[in-house]
Amino acid sequence: MLFFDANSLLTHIELQQEINKLEKQKEHLQKEIAKDKKTINKLKNEQELERFGREEYYLKKDNEEIYIIENADSLKK
Repeated sequence: MLFFDANSLLTHIELQQEINKLEKQKEHLQKEIAKDKKTINKLKNEQELERFGREEYYLKKDNEEIYIIENADSLKK
């Protein structure tokens, strides 16, 4: 005989699934935070900050020109 109240087995199972899902999400976000902390620490170095700006945002100095070279196999057809 099963009783369907606020503490039923079905509710317990659903809540456990939600907990598992949230724990996986927590692990993923903790890994992302650790990765971002490493990036922040690297960017405290002025040379790394310049490299990051050049690679990610195509920043350049006033007297420079930038050419983006793409390989033929990386172009979409």
